[in-house]
Amino acid sequence: MVAPDSSRHVEKVISRAHELIGTPYRWGGSSVSKGFDCSGLLFYLFRSEAGIHIPRSTSSMLNSKAKTIYRRNLKSGDAVFFKHNGRNRMEHVGIYIGNNRFIHAPRAGKSIRIDSLENSYWNKSYLTAKRFH
Repeated sequence: MVAPDSSRHVEKVISRAHELIGTPYRWGGSSVSKGFDCSGLLFYLFRSEAGIHIPRSTSSMLNSKAKTIYRRNLKSGDAVFFKHNGRNRMEHVGIYIGNNRFIHAPRAGKSIRIDSLENSYWNKSYLTAKRFH
């Protein structure tokens, strides 16, 4: 059995994530028409662009058996997790795109955007990463 071309899938996921920049955040959202929350964005990207089925919620992604990645070993397409985001959110996830940057759906009132892991907030909130591809 031949393994699928992981790098091609990752390129498609990252390319589509870039296309979605500016899409509004919507709690519970996982579609272009309704918007995305943080985990819904990754759920949509991996399913639609790579045919990879990942858990729907941030906590389920975090607790999955997917390989845990050390920060120094991050590669494009890895899911990056944070300890908190906003007042009542205890977990947050985005997709790493290289050069210490990630794409994510931040919170209500915001849109999908690129942020830096070097930003003081994201740097101190960084928790871990998982590789689903």
